[in-house]
Amino acid sequence: MALKKKSTPAHLTDPVPVPVPSLGPKTRPRFKERFGKHYFTALFLYENMLLLGRVSAGQLTRKYSSCSVIFLDDSTLSQPNCRNMIRCVTLTVYYHIKYRDGNRSLDIFDERLHPITREKLPEEYFEHDPEHKSIYRFVATIFKAAFFPAECAIITLVYIERLLSRAEIDICPTNWKRIVLGAILLACKVWHDEAVWNIDFCRTLKDISLKDINELERHYLNLLEFNCNVSASVYATYYFDLRSLADDSNLYFVFAPLTKERAQNLEATSRLCEDEDLCRAAMRRSCSDGNFIGIRLSNAIIS
Repeated sequence: MALKKKSTPAHLTDPVPVPVPSLGPKTRPRFKERFGKHYFTALFLYENMLLLGRVSAGQLTRKYSSCSVIFLDDSTLSQPNCRNMIRCVTLTVYYHIKYRDGNRSLDIFDERLHPITREKLPEEYFEHDPEHKSIYRFVATIFKAAFFPAECAIITLVYIERLLSRAEIDICPTNWKRIVLGAILLACKVWHDEAVWNIDFCRTLKDISLKDINELERHYLNLLEFNCNVSASVYATYYFDLRSLADDSNLYFVFAPLTKERAQNLEATSRLCEDEDLCRAAMRRSCSDGNFIGIRLSNAIIS
């Protein structure tokens, strides 16, 4: 008598979904999905102008690699060009303001209630969107005065978009300076190697008080729910999407031919990064639960 094979219940054969940890409300840059259509529209119009002969060949300054010459810029993932990154980040802020959904804001970010300068600004000033060069000048002044690295600019944008998502507000003419300032304040403390104090911002922006800076930082952290973590994958995504933004907006980086000396420097930098990755992997293996070795510390000699 043949044995009848028992059928396995369907719910036991279905694959078990693996939960994916969330890094925040948006793991991909908001500007990529919000303003992509505007980039493609602008690029389409630009190509049509080329076909119609309205853009001269002298305006096409971008260089392309060939079999004999390779053109590269001086910006890499580990060492971005500071000026170029600030231009890309401020351009993103400009697009956020230009294509915002409304004027939702909070009092702590309202420059009319908490002015950054002693100069009395007319009400008409807050009725018009700022230009890209005005946003760039504001951010570049802070970075140049405090010697912040280019990585802080990328982290600044991460915090700005994270704030807009969590607080459900819009960046507009009345609050963009304080939103950007708060993001820079947090980014430099999280990323910068050297200690940064709030009083340092008061020296750069001479008309703002230390009490106001402290209050801005406290509200910013509360709205972010103290989520200041930026993973390497999120950082890399923002970096490459910012480069795509620059390419789509005709904001080209300065390219130069790849020389033998520069190629050797890039190779040395790449080899150094590989060695550091191998070292970290070895330390993770040695410090695992199954094979714990530990890190030996040298004895201190007190004379």
